[in-house]
Amino acid sequence: MTQVLPAGSLDGKVALVTGSSRGIGADTVRYFAEAGADVVINFRQKAPRAEKLANELRELGRRVLVVGADLTDPESVAAMFDRVREEFGRLDILVLNASGGMESGMAEDYALKLNRDAQVGVLTAAEPLLGDGSRVVFVTSHQAHFIRTTPTMPEYEPVARSKRAGEDALRELIPGLAEKGIGFTVVSGDMIEGTITATLLERANPGAIAGRRESAGKLYNVQEFAAEVARAAIDPVPADNTRLVGDTSDFISE
Repeated sequence: MTQVLPAGSLDGKVALVTGSSRGIGADTVRYFAEAGADVVINFRQKAPRAEKLANELRELGRRVLVVGADLTDPESVAAMFDRVREEFGRLDILVLNASGGMESGMAEDYALKLNRDAQVGVLTAAEPLLGDGSRVVFVTSHQAHFIRTTPTMPEYEPVARSKRAGEDALRELIPGLAEKGIGFTVVSGDMIEGTITATLLERANPGAIAGRRESAGKLYNVQEFAAEVARAAIDPVPADNTRLVGDTSDFISE
C-alpha cells in the first residue's frame, strides 16, 4: 500500500477505528499504524481476521489491541474502552466507521440503533479518554449525508436516513467537544467499490453499483476512500466539519 500519511506523523498517538477487521476500517487503521500510531482494532464477529491484521501491524513495531464489541450494547462498549484505558491510558484518534442496516435477519430498528444510537454511545464512552488536540471522524456516504435533498435507491433509503440521523446527533455534540479541544470531522463519499454495503445493495438491486458508477464517472475503492478517512484525522477540521470525497454534482445543486 502507498504511504498515505507522512512517516512518523502519528508517533506516540493512539487510534481506534470501529469496524476495523476488514474493508475501509482495516485500511484506515493500517494507514495510522504506518504513520507511527499504536492502534485499537475493533470487530464484532471477525476475530481471526482482526488478529491477522493485528499481527501484520505489530511487525511494524506498533502496539496493537484487538477488542471485540457489539456497538449496540452499552456494556460491551464500556468494556472496550476499559481495555483501551488499561492498555494505553488515552485515545488521540477515534474513527466511527462501523455501520450497517442492510444485513438480513436484523430487527426493524437495527439500522437506527447502530447508525445513530451506537455512534453517540461510542463517542460518549470514548470522550473521557480524548484530550486536547484529539480527533473524531465519522464516516458516512453522500447518499446519507444528502438524503434530505437528494433521493437515493429505495433499498438503501432506510440505512441512509439512519446514518443521517446519526450524523445529526453527533453534530449536536460538536460544541462540547470543541470546548475540550476535540476536533470533529464528517467524511462523506459516494458508494465505495468493494464494501459489504455495495455488495448487499447490488444483491438487492442488480446493476445498482454499475449505474451509480456510470453516473458519477468514478467510484472510489476501499483503499482510496480509507486514505481520505485517515487524512481527515490529521488535516485541519473544515469550517463546516465536513469533508466531501469525490464528485458531488449529483447531490449539490449549482
